[in-house]
Amino acid sequence: MVDGAALDVPAHTRGMARISGGTFRMGSDKHYPEEAPSHGVSVDSFWIDATPVTNRQFRAFVEATGYTTFAELAPDPKDYPGALSHMLRAGSLMFDPPTHPVDLRDWSQWWTFKFGANWRKPYGSGSSLKGLDDHPVVHVAYRDAEAYAAWAGKVLPTEAEWEFAAWGGREGAEFAWGDELTPAGRHMANIWQGNFPNENSKADGFARTSPVAAFPANGYGLHDMIGNVWEWTADFWSTRHPTDAPKACCVPQNPRGGPEADSYDPRQPAIRIPRKVLKGGSHLCAPSYCRRYRPAARHAEPVDTSTSHVGFRCVVREG
Repeated sequence: MVDGAALDVPAHTRGMARISGGTFRMGSDKHYPEEAPSHGVSVDSFWIDATPVTNRQFRAFVEATGYTTFAELAPDPKDYPGALSHMLRAGSLMFDPPTHPVDLRDWSQWWTFKFGANWRKPYGSGSSLKGLDDHPVVHVAYRDAEAYAAWAGKVLPTEAEWEFAAWGGREGAEFAWGDELTPAGRHMANIWQGNFPNENSKADGFARTSPVAAFPANGYGLHDMIGNVWEWTADFWSTRHPTDAPKACCVPQNPRGGPEADSYDPRQPAIRIPRKVLKGGSHLCAPSYCRRYRPAARHAEPVDTSTSHVGFRCVVREG
């Protein structure tokens, strides 16, 4: 039973599920190297949003506070040495599928920095949120997610909290729902079907984001922990997990990720922008390209970056 479904839950946890704390195996030794090594960690009980934050919810925050998101502000040239002046305009990264097969090692073949793209205009100037109120908010940088969480009296989850919740009590299965990607032909999450990035059959019914409860909830009553949009966590990025504790008594309790100094992208030494951990995969994850539609999967995202496939959800910790 999802505790957050009860009628007598505290007001600030309405729309959330209570996750009883416990110990679990975080990470994976079977997939991408950054997920390894699998190791034991413990987390205390917490509440987590049952869905990603929606456009409707984010609009309420903006209307109440007058907040301006990162994508709505022109970049400061001092923060981006060597950047072309014509690129220093407000905007965000948007998925722009090619019409033919491309080199999968070159992400610039399907990502475009779109001037005017932001949470209000998810497809760029001229677009709107019409019909998207119940879709997850996108084009939000880390500071935007953090600001919303603070306004709502919540915080962003740690990677450990997020992953523990995503398993829904099925730790050890290949996916959050079991060992088959589409059990009995049923689509369990909004991911890509077909040859990425130029062919999407939309067998699951969606080409881009989907309403937040369009797919089955996991064992804890949480929707979209896998697919739809990647989700920000509070942890700084690290290229690998720490090794397993030598004894059960030493299992890390409520781990908070690695140091900020280790999170910078070594490929861009002149730009010292920390990166945070994203979890859950998105509608762009595909069996033919990115098999990160699993609880253990993780991805690095610079805190100053917003895209059309990244959103977030919040937690409330007990005690």
